[in-house]
Amino acid sequence: MATRPGPLTEWPWQRMGNFKYLVMAPVVVHGAYRVMNKGWGDIDLAYSLILPSLALRMIHNQIWISLSRYQTARSKHRIVDRGIEFDQVDRERGWDDQIVFNGLLFYVGYLAMPSVRRFPLWRTDGAVATALLHAGPVEFLYYWFHRALHHHFLYSRYHSHHHASIVTEPITSVIHPFGEHIVYFTLFAIPMLSTVYMGNGSALVFVLYIVYIDFMNNMGHCNFELVPKWMFQVFPPLKYLMYTPSFHSLHHTQFRTNYSLFMPFYDYIYSTMDKASDELYENSLKGTEETPDLVHLTHMTNLQSAYHLRVGFASIASKPSDNSEWYMWTLWPLAWLSMVVAWIYGSSAFVVERIKLKKMKMQTWVVPRYNFQYGLTWDRESINDLIEKAILDADVRGVKVLSLGLLNQAKQLNGNGELFRQKYPKLGVRIVDGSGLAIGVVLKSIPSDAKQVFLHTGTCKIARAVAMALCGKGIQVIMNRKKEYDMLKSQMPENRASYLKCSSNDITKFMADLASREDRRQRTEDGTKRNSVRSNIAVPP
Repeated sequence: MATRPGPLTEWPWQRMGNFKYLVMAPVVVHGAYRVMNKGWGDIDLAYSLILPSLALRMIHNQIWISLSRYQTARSKHRIVDRGIEFDQVDRERGWDDQIVFNGLLFYVGYLAMPSVRRFPLWRTDGAVATALLHAGPVEFLYYWFHRALHHHFLYSRYHSHHHASIVTEPITSVIHPFGEHIVYFTLFAIPMLSTVYMGNGSALVFVLYIVYIDFMNNMGHCNFELVPKWMFQVFPPLKYLMYTPSFHSLHHTQFRTNYSLFMPFYDYIYSTMDKASDELYENSLKGTEETPDLVHLTHMTNLQSAYHLRVGFASIASKPSDNSEWYMWTLWPLAWLSMVVAWIYGSSAFVVERIKLKKMKMQTWVVPRYNFQYGLTWDRESINDLIEKAILDADVRGVKVLSLGLLNQAKQLNGNGELFRQKYPKLGVRIVDGSGLAIGVVLKSIPSDAKQVFLHTGTCKIARAVAMALCGKGIQVIMNRKKEYDMLKSQMPENRASYLKCSSNDITKFMADLASREDRRQRTEDGTKRNSVRSNIAVPP
């Protein structure tokens, strides 16, 4: 929401949730009625393109979402080196609202203008007129409307909602209050309505014009630079006719520069061009290769898990995994196809997430295999090859730690990474697994001045490793199970085994000391509270 929401901020169907698509029911019912009464011959070209064009736009946007998130995770051409906040994901979940809105307006326009029903498929003069009208009135009016939106009154009530996203994604381009979209559609309708009244409109030109708007909107809000330099070298005037992601990114970070829609021409004319535009474009193209401190190597789980990756559907990826939803089953063929493609062409792990915690940089890499494939004996060698390739890649890039997640550390696969430690004894990257991380957490939680630690069980891997580490530090480890004690002691070097004890008397003494310390701590806290109460009691004069 904007900082001070004004009128027409909410979409009319905002409270309907996913039922918002029902607003398109009149279009479907009208079409079905015409077919049932007069047959398919009564459906003209313009009407038949309304619903398919909306589906095309949704697919187009989804492709941009997946491409952008994949490139942002792995590409070195990132523009703003920051992560996306959770509230931005929630705020941008309704990116298809404007598609539904446009569909309704196209339907109303179809009913209101009989000449549209006689539209041909294509007219070249109409295409030229559309291009000129966009470059002239549309870009000019948008520029000044956009500048007006940055005035405090309109910015706080409307446009601040869009600018809440500093790190932009393709769908950020359409995240505006409802009132703004009314103005935007009015502007984009200028070329379309003009060709209708001039009599040179055509159905395909309308569709391609909307595709152009979506393409430029999505491309300009990517957080990585993808426009090659050779395009501007071959045709220098193009820098005035087409913006780049880095150009528009400066508008979201500097706010009062680079106001143009798609053509920077008007920013040059009215001196609102950010002076850093060319430099940022050059630097973004060169890019900087990030070396993470930590890499977590995981894999896909079930088939539907692909949708919960950042590169999947935004509306699904931002929700907890729930495969019971009916639409998840309708998407099963797509999930199956993605599995087959990954199985055949997946030759290396890919980056799906980048996280930065203060100075520590972390990345999540995914092996292109699903959990059921790890159970296939004949596929283990290829999976191990993928894991080995990821480890060597991390080593070359200077990664300090690589953790093997889930089934990538399976004992029957590589023995918790031991296979690779023995094969490459001089690896610079340290290979750990989930157990190793848990051991680190346990050891960190033990006070540095501890002299004795009671180990309840010593059979599991984590317990054995913790006992080994503590004995290595000279801390006495007490156990109460003779069988586990003997097993654990036989696995320790002599200099460490001397710190391992098995005695019920020691345990009793240990527990008594622990209870005594807890009792002293409690008495101290009670005394502190009583003194605090006394100090707050006012003494009467």
